[in-house]
Amino acid sequence: MAAARRRPLLSLLLLLLPLAWAWAPGGTDPPDGGWLAGTVPEEERCTVERVDASLTYSLFLQRFAFSRPVILRGVTDNSAFRSLCTREKLLAAFGSRPVRLSTANTYSYRKVDVPFQEYVEQLLKPQDPARLGSDTLYFFGDNNFTEWGHLFQQYVAPPFRIPGTSPAYSFGIAGAGSGVPFHWHGPGYSEVIFGRKTPHFHPNETTLAWLLHTYPRLPRAQRPLECTLRPGEVLYFPDRWWHATLNLDTSVFISTFLG
Repeated sequence: MAAARRRPLLSLLLLLLPLAWAWAPGGTDPPDGGWLAGTVPEEERCTVERVDASLTYSLFLQRFAFSRPVILRGVTDNSAFRSLCTREKLLAAFGSRPVRLSTANTYSYRKVDVPFQEYVEQLLKPQDPARLGSDTLYFFGDNNFTEWGHLFQQYVAPPFRIPGTSPAYSFGIAGAGSGVPFHWHGPGYSEVIFGRKTPHFHPNETTLAWLLHTYPRLPRAQRPLECTLRPGEVLYFPDRWWHATLNLDTSVFISTFLG
């Protein structure tokens, strides 16, 4: 791992697509979970390697764990968890519960506590491209595991672990056009439940503004790795890789951090 830490920090831009594929024909849950669709253009190309469930743990450690991101296909079945994450069911279960919102910029960590129903019905709106990250409230990471514990118990985490680490979940819901700007931390996984989710950057610029204004001017050699996750896929990102996300729709998502 020491050799991997000496590698230069690289960038990854992630866009996530809907996982409505898990809705069973004849079921009562809507394919989009009842969440609002967005109008942000979808990323068409993918420069992140995809592998299927035949990948062994030893090959994961050898090829990806400490060196590069990878998209895993078909490694888990989260249809039960997804069924609990529709707009109607989450409001019924947690509408009166307080949630802690954070600003969506790199260096500011302002926190705001509001009832979950107020967040969903009043604050969960498409992102204005001109709006600064410090003005964008985002529900992600500050989860009350006592109140939300029975929901997280239904989530099936990706099977591969990094030696010496343990998993910690971060659950979130965010409006179309919102996202987390470029940042880095330890290794982990990112999976979208509903919705669609995309090295010089402004720390208060939103991911959407960066994508619209900065990305088109980058020479191809300076562009980050990028991809739109497909149904049944989970992104793994190694330790200390710069990465950003963009929600193309109102998105329900969960990350598994290996700390």
